Amino acid sequence: MNQKTLNKLEYNKIISLLEEQASSMRGKQLCRKLRPMTDLQRINTFQEQTAAAFTRIIKKGRISLSDAFPVGESLKRLEIGGTLGSGELLRICKLLQTSARVKSYGRHDTQEDLTDCLDVYFQQLEPLTPLTSEIEHCILDEDEISDEASSTLKNIRRKISSLNDKVHATLTGLVNGSLRTYLQDPIITMRGDRYCVPVKSEYRSQVGGMIHDQSSTGSTLFIEPMAVVKLNNDLKELYAKEQEEIQVILAMLSTKAAEFTEEIRSNYKILTDLDFIFARGSLAISMNGSRPVLNTEGRIHIREGRHPLLDPKKVVPITVTLGEDFSLLIITGPNTGGKTVSLKTVGLFTLMGQAGLHIPAKDRSELAIFHQVYADIGDEQSIEQSLSTFSSHMTNIVSFLQKVDEKSLVLFDELGAGTDPTEGAALAIAILSHLHGRNIRTMATTHYSELKVYALSTPGIENACCEFDVESLKPTYRLLIGIPGKSNAFAISGRLGLPDYIIDSAREHLTEQDVSFEDLLTDLEASKKTIEQERRAIEAYKQEIETLKIQAKQKQERMDLQKERILREANEKASAVLREAKELADETMKNFRKFGKENISASEMEKERERLRLKIKETSAYGSIPVQKQKKAYKPEDFKLGESVRVLSMNLTGTVSSLPDTRGNVTVQMGILRSQVAISDLEIIEEPVPYTAKPLKHTSKGKLKMNKSLSVSPEINLLGKTVNEAVSELDKYLDDAILSHLSTVRVVHGKGTGALRKGIHEYLRRQKHVKSYRLGEFGEGDAGVTIVEFK
Repeated sequence: MNQKTLNKLEYNKIISLLEEQASSMRGKQLCRKLRPMTDLQRINTFQEQTAAAFTRIIKKGRISLSDAFPVGESLKRLEIGGTLGSGELLRICKLLQTSARVKSYGRHDTQEDLTDCLDVYFQQLEPLTPLTSEIEHCILDEDEISDEASSTLKNIRRKISSLNDKVHATLTGLVNGSLRTYLQDPIITMRGDRYCVPVKSEYRSQVGGMIHDQSSTGSTLFIEPMAVVKLNNDLKELYAKEQEEIQVILAMLSTKAAEFTEEIRSNYKILTDLDFIFARGSLAISMNGSRPVLNTEGRIHIREGRHPLLDPKKVVPITVTLGEDFSLLIITGPNTGGKTVSLKTVGLFTLMGQAGLHIPAKDRSELAIFHQVYADIGDEQSIEQSLSTFSSHMTNIVSFLQKVDEKSLVLFDELGAGTDPTEGAALAIAILSHLHGRNIRTMATTHYSELKVYALSTPGIENACCEFDVESLKPTYRLLIGIPGKSNAFAISGRLGLPDYIIDSAREHLTEQDVSFEDLLTDLEASKKTIEQERRAIEAYKQEIETLKIQAKQKQERMDLQKERILREANEKASAVLREAKELADETMKNFRKFGKENISASEMEKERERLRLKIKETSAYGSIPVQKQKKAYKPEDFKLGESVRVLSMNLTGTVSSLPDTRGNVTVQMGILRSQVAISDLEIIEEPVPYTAKPLKHTSKGKLKMNKSLSVSPEINLLGKTVNEAVSELDKYLDDAILSHLSTVRVVHGKGTGALRKGIHEYLRRQKHVKSYRLGEFGEGDAGVTIVEFK
């Protein structure tokens, strides 16, 4: 890209904003060097990186890379066997600490997180934790080595501390004792690296020792007393040993760091590359940008683009298309209406997109890849070169007309301005025709009506205008494609107070063709406004419909959940009712077997019957069994002995075992239950019931003898049940089978572990009415079945 175009479109200001987002020195350098590219694959790689950084920042926040210090010079010294200072080693340590922190940041929190193109950067980082820990352990800051760095250093410093205490004690004794009267001040001071006392010059001969300094007036001498000269010498030796040991420690750390120079250099490059990438992601977030769709067919479709250098609260989004139905767009309209901004927006977005940056526009905006962008924008007047505005513009246009090709984007601002309108318009049409004939993507702004007519009459060229509100005399900055703009000179002048008679006089100078053309433009603009309003209304309706669909879907989901909950609760209640009914039936069977074996009075049996009737009624109500009504009213004479009836309140079938008494009650035999029921609670069954019952007869011994024929299956399936469940169910089944006069039955229990079969056989062994039982033979179910024969 030519530098002049980059300056005209203010690309350098975007780069300055990008540089502010980077935190490392090399990251800022990479931002400053970023230029638009022409290789589609490389551009897409940059765009993908920017999008990945955008997503990570939104999810996890921005990570600081300011500690990614440049360490190239230090690494070169390590490679030739040099020893680094404590500051250099600390910078390497901070670089490695940053590597560890960034590597942790790059890990995905959950398995559901999708991988992205930045994973390879994070995975290649080598934190070198042992080296980092060693440097941290030995170096506290640039000027301080830890006592724990080595045992030798710790021992030396312990001796230094002890010797310092001895020097201080000796000098304190002298200052407060024999030397007190000779001192300027009773203090201990340092001169160089020696401890001294301030002695008055007149007492020099009274104090033995070495003079190290004197005051500016010469009235005070700083003398090292002879009593501490040897101690100071010893102390100086220890300080020298301390420095020697520190150099040994730094050399040891440098040797260890030298083993990982390639890893450290790689970490620095990766961190600063990530800084550059995340700077692009941060810029996209600050601009509320989106990734453009790139193509090589010269097709541009910017959806509600906002110029990134304008106030985001005031900028009006524009929608621009170029290169699909038309290759040349001519924008007309009054000054300050936004024509130049529209031109710059398209040019700057093209440069940003090809530099791998997101653009502040809606998703699915399209940009074409151009090898060059040529822009003739702004006032080119040059006093130094004695060039007029027209000459400057034409010089610029001539310079790039020789270079443009089908892979170029050309932008003209006020093409042909600055000279005679007739000649300027003709020249502008000629230039645009030349570019259009070569199928070069071009945008131009103009005031000339001739260019509006040229666009209307030439295929592949489209008009556009920046909307202007005549009432408020303010531009709306909205770009309307398909309509040429009006100059609005008369309307603006009238609103500003120019008398009507002058405006009317001006209108008389217009030709009839000019008036008709202006009227046509007015009608087109009004139609476009109407269409835009209808389109916005349709969009609003679509959005409302979408919202209603989402609300309806959410409501349906809530109803489904509620339905599921209700069904679950109903099933739980039904299971409870069935469980209670089963327990009641088991209890009833046991009681009636007991009644058949013992002498039970009729009154006790009636009480038990009444209790069971109430319990069944209560259970039926709890189980929400609807109480049926008689289909027709019955008379006492309608009921005959042995007739099949249904007891409506119990929803059970039975047979009439006694005719209605004077109160209208009928005795009904329901299986092993016998109850008196009012005829209003009975319904005669026309079809035969699956079983018949005979009246119970009392034997001479007072025992009940039940003769009942039931429709009972000759087989029971106990697969999957526990031993207790299976025995309970088998007990009831055998009673029904005996009452139904079955001679043999088949019990299916499966093979499995044999526990169920063993439990069933133990139960059968104790039953008096079981004559024999055996495992099934081949064809009968083998060992998974037991054949039971009754007495």
